[in-house]
Amino acid sequence: MAPFIPRSSAKSAVHWLKTPFSDVSAFQAVVQSFILKNPFGCTSYMSVRKSHPPVEKIREMYTAKFLYMNPKGKRIGYGLDMYDSVDGYETGIAAIISNMANIASHRGTVKHIKAADLFSVTLKCHDPDGEVYFLSIARDRVTLSSYLDDAIRKRVEIWTDSVPALV
Repeated sequence: MAPFIPRSSAKSAVHWLKTPFSDVSAFQAVVQSFILKNPFGCTSYMSVRKSHPPVEKIREMYTAKFLYMNPKGKRIGYGLDMYDSVDGYETGIAAIISNMANIASHRGTVKHIKAADLFSVTLKCHDPDGEVYFLSIARDRVTLSSYLDDAIRKRVEIWTDSVPALV
């Protein structure tokens, strides 16, 4: 079973992935599958005149990292850009790589460092028992937070074990 290590203070647990997601497509596939399949049987609910879906994406962050090198291959600059969607991340990378004014300002060539990129999505889930908790999926870990019932953590552990990309 995937080891989720409880943290002190507020109830939260983290599971570090043995192998981080290889790219944003593999990451997005797991997130979309979770939202569409709703493996925990989360339910819709109302709060202050607003209807919420069973699983709600409340935050996304995609960070692309770049290295600028001179003609001799020496690092002369470094940059990162953050986006709030996969589309923004993908088009943003293309924009940085093709931005001639930016490249000229660095006086070198730009290289996207895919292995250093970061991705994370936080999902808000409403348990059938009425509890609201958060599941954050990142490139290198899965974090469960703000839960009270340990049965929720057990369901997350079982789900994590069933998804090959999360082992």
